[in-house]
Amino acid sequence: MAENLKGCSVCCKSSWNQLQDLCRLAKLSCPSLGISKRNLYDFEVEYLCDYKKIREQEYYLVKWRGYPDSESTWEPRQNLKCVRILKQFHKDLEKELLRRHHRLKPPRHLDPSLANYLVQKAKQRRALQRWEQELNAKRSHLGRITVENEVDLDGPPRAFVYINEYRVGEGITLNQVAVGCECQDCLWAPAGGCCPGASLHKFAYNDQGQVRLRAGLPIYECNSRCRCGYDCPNRVVQKGIRYDLCIFRTDDGRGWGVRTLEKIRKNSFVMEYVGEIITSEEAERRGQIYDRQGATYLFDLDYVEDVYTVDAAYYGNISHFVNHSCDPNLQVYNVFIDNLDERLPRIAFFATRTIRAGEELTFDYNMQVDPVDMESTRMDSNFGLAGLPGSPKKRVRIECKCGTESCRKYLF
Repeated sequence: MAENLKGCSVCCKSSWNQLQDLCRLAKLSCPSLGISKRNLYDFEVEYLCDYKKIREQEYYLVKWRGYPDSESTWEPRQNLKCVRILKQFHKDLEKELLRRHHRLKPPRHLDPSLANYLVQKAKQRRALQRWEQELNAKRSHLGRITVENEVDLDGPPRAFVYINEYRVGEGITLNQVAVGCECQDCLWAPAGGCCPGASLHKFAYNDQGQVRLRAGLPIYECNSRCRCGYDCPNRVVQKGIRYDLCIFRTDDGRGWGVRTLEKIRKNSFVMEYVGEIITSEEAERRGQIYDRQGATYLFDLDYVEDVYTVDAAYYGNISHFVNHSCDPNLQVYNVFIDNLDERLPRIAFFATRTIRAGEELTFDYNMQVDPVDMESTRMDSNFGLAGLPGSPKKRVRIECKCGTESCRKYLF
């Protein structure tokens, strides 16, 4: 936020709401913040901590926004105008009573452990809301991100930074393309085969932006030096995620997952796998660490040779949270746009079939494309690659939890 004074602006790390709370705590009016004598003593409910019923009158212990826990007060229901917070409190209460095999009707007094759970749940929900706001503030793509956890009390990941494009590791250089196409219409009247033809490959998309190449063939999109504009049909992956997606907590022990909030048509672009580009040697070193943590975010860029790896453990986008499935609805393609180094493709996920709104998005961590072409990209599982001939990464096998009929029982 910035406060304008005579044409100047001063950066402030506090949010608008935090500054309003400070004014109320200090009992100061501030027209710029909308705090006047009339609303100086208006208080906002942050969350509800406890519940009790006395002579048919319901009371709630209220945590006031901007005030410490010691200032929380018991208030009768008729004094509270926070309908949404009241509904969420009772929804959490009923769900926890059911989990504890208690009657659904709220008791007249809550057990201390139950009240503590409701406080932790309220704090978690606020933390997830803040994280959701942070993710959407950082995203550069059209599709919005929501966050949901109705399974446990886990909050946002502590060590994760949202990025929109590759972060280049030490000693690695991405060379920008030197030329672009001169097409008047890249789809219907490509000059010299457009960018794909210049690289001796086929045009990847139809007029709806759906990929029409078989898996294993590379995609060459128009780049920053091309004459065509933003609406060119050969610019799909570079436009980013356009679907609203939800990061959610799975209820079967697979951690976080991603579901789509919109219908996705078959062969449509969904997202890129984004992270830090590192050498395979560095990936091997990090993989030993990730082994002990029981998680993998290493993706080998092995389109032509296994030289570089994408590590999305710390730097990544929403693909960081996409789970494995032995029967996935996403397919990996190697994409080249402003960088034509075949050792450094961009990794794009396209829908293998129509995906319904509310369905979880998954890809095969051990994807195998047409073995004749040997043009495949796979997840470098620091879990495994045990049993793959010639692999230097011989590690323990991890049981697969995808639950599909075609499950291979092990991730690798």
